[in-house]
Amino acid sequence: MHRYVSFITSLLLYSLLLTTSYAQSQRNVTKSPNALSAIQESDIKRDLFALAGDHFRGREGGSLDELKASVWIADQLRAMGLQPAGDDGTFFQFFHIQRTRITETSRLNIGTHQLTHGQDAFILAPAIASVDAPLVFVGKGTPEEMSKVDIKGKAVALEFSGTGPAELSYRRFLFGTMTRRAAELVKAGALAVIWVSNAEAQSYFERWTTGLERGRYDLPGGANTRVFSQAPTVWLPASALDWIKQPNQQFTNVVNVESFNYPSVNIVAKVPGTDPTLKNEYVLFSTHQDHDGVRRAVAGDSIWNGADDNASGCVATMAIGRAFAKQPGKRSALFVFHGAEERGLLGSRYYVDKPTVPKESIIAVLNAEMIGRNAPDSACILGQQPPHRNSADLVNAALAVNQSEAHFKLDTLWDKPDHPEGWYFRSDHLPYARANVPAIAFTTLLHPDYHTPKDEPDRINTAKVTRIAKWIYLTGWDVANRPQRVRLDPDFKLER
Repeated sequence: MHRYVSFITSLLLYSLLLTTSYAQSQRNVTKSPNALSAIQESDIKRDLFALAGDHFRGREGGSLDELKASVWIADQLRAMGLQPAGDDGTFFQFFHIQRTRITETSRLNIGTHQLTHGQDAFILAPAIASVDAPLVFVGKGTPEEMSKVDIKGKAVALEFSGTGPAELSYRRFLFGTMTRRAAELVKAGALAVIWVSNAEAQSYFERWTTGLERGRYDLPGGANTRVFSQAPTVWLPASALDWIKQPNQQFTNVVNVESFNYPSVNIVAKVPGTDPTLKNEYVLFSTHQDHDGVRRAVAGDSIWNGADDNASGCVATMAIGRAFAKQPGKRSALFVFHGAEERGLLGSRYYVDKPTVPKESIIAVLNAEMIGRNAPDSACILGQQPPHRNSADLVNAALAVNQSEAHFKLDTLWDKPDHPEGWYFRSDHLPYARANVPAIAFTTLLHPDYHTPKDEPDRINTAKVTRIAKWIYLTGWDVANRPQRVRLDPDFKLER
């Protein structure tokens, strides 16, 4: 822990240096009607390869790598001429995140097989458990198969089955199905549930289980920090199917959990507005700098760089900062790079609870989340349509710029409440929307490299990132300069 304390002390000292150099950087400001020309693809590409390169090791939330990347971003903002707007006159707002994980001393045995969580078996939730029960295999768990077996007081093993939605949504279908069915079996008397991967689920067992190794994260005292005693749900690879069927096996599971606190940080900067009255209101440009860090190697690559998620949003937000530094709007522009988004929107939740400007002064949030992949002319606005829309004024401003300047073909399916990905609820605009701040997110949606080591800088369409950065900027420029602030829809209410 002393490494974190020393590093944070260094950050605080460094932030004072960044603050004092702001005034000198302001001397070379150029004025123009707007500063769209300040958003250059060459800058975006340079910054992307720096932030999403291997040097920052994937910027995992709560790690030294995230903090180092945050210092780099703050240094770029200072050099552009932005003012610090974090705590104590710095670019930084530090907060703690709490991690709860399964201890290395936990034991899992099925028959003669001794299994290790995080290697050849995964426990879906870090909860205290102690089970010693006979194992019964129920095939795919169909009603006919279940009718032949008494599961009360036993550990129930079954092979995953069922065809879910398209590939990008299959992961959520998989985890949702396992969790729901496990709860049903436990309610019927099972003491534990063991899932064995079928062929389709096996690829996700190999690619997506690193998150289960990490455990759960939350702000201190949050729901995910609470530890309960509950029946364990275990996930096994497809190779376990042959031996899991053997009769008269015993399931023995002793699980303990432990918690740690880690520092994370929001980076906050501003460009003051020019109007004596309106400068006290803020248009907030939102993004997040963290990703998944260093994890289990896939095809020999252990750095999960997060070039699209979300270095693309960061470099676009930096470019927008350059434009506002060159030509401020009437209202002030506020730039927040949220930490620990991948751990559960923790940075944005913290900032909404403890903003560095009065919350009522934030008139709109324009969030950039994964904006560099898929077809060159495709994009999506999250919060465009009810029930997710909370400001028709803000949405119409973005649509007007798209029609006149950006010319993207807008996907509307991913913003619907019945979309299987629930994409609206998975980025940093959400805590602001819940706090009744007009908020939208700009995104180019998921792709097969999402949360894999293949999300590399050389796969990003930097021309597309540049176009979206200009779209966000012009929308924010409109909102920052119109006489009246954008209005909140009076009947706004999310479905969950």
